[in-house]
Amino acid sequence: MNIYSFSLGLLGTNCYIIEQNQKALVVDPGGDAEKLIQFFSENDIQPIAILLTHAHFDHIGGVEELRSYYSIDVYMHELEREWLTNPQLNGSQRFQVGEIKAEREADQFLTEGISTIDQFEFKVLHTPGHSPGSISFLFESNNVLIAGDTLFQMGIGRTDLPFGEHQTLLQSIQGKIFNLSDDTTVLPGHGPKTTVGEEKEQNPFF
Repeated sequence: MNIYSFSLGLLGTNCYIIEQNQKALVVDPGGDAEKLIQFFSENDIQPIAILLTHAHFDHIGGVEELRSYYSIDVYMHELEREWLTNPQLNGSQRFQVGEIKAEREADQFLTEGISTIDQFEFKVLHTPGHSPGSISFLFESNNVLIAGDTLFQMGIGRTDLPFGEHQTLLQSIQGKIFNLSDDTTVLPGHGPKTTVGEEKEQNPFF
């Protein structure tokens, strides 16, 4: 399994491509869908699904173009099902960056536990706090966690936005992420990667 990272959209959101046998999952396409389409074309890779860690505007800007271009499903947590189509809920209206939205809600909703999409198996962790429907994706075979805006290198997700809850976020990190092995690689929604062990020892919020 190969993992590729792209910094996309207005806020440089990390989009991750999880590829195996020329098929791929797209996690958090925050914008610049044409860059991803070009990458898939040049590398003969077929995207089969879009996964969202949460539905803030900077993580969904490329969703509709990719979903339409490849006729693939969008997966996310049901607690944010209305956010994809509502600029007020996803924050784009609040930050005055224009209306960033999808044409319709997600096609599939994920719950905590093991999920399988085609040849890909991963564990969904519900990690609210930054937003109510924030989820993280654990690919146990590669010891990799895609954490969205829950945990960053030496930081945590902001909780001053509507529906953010600081204590809930800390509980999510301590109860779900810090229970993973120390050598688990954490791929955040913004900035460089880190490990569970490094954050347990050095993150100033803990």
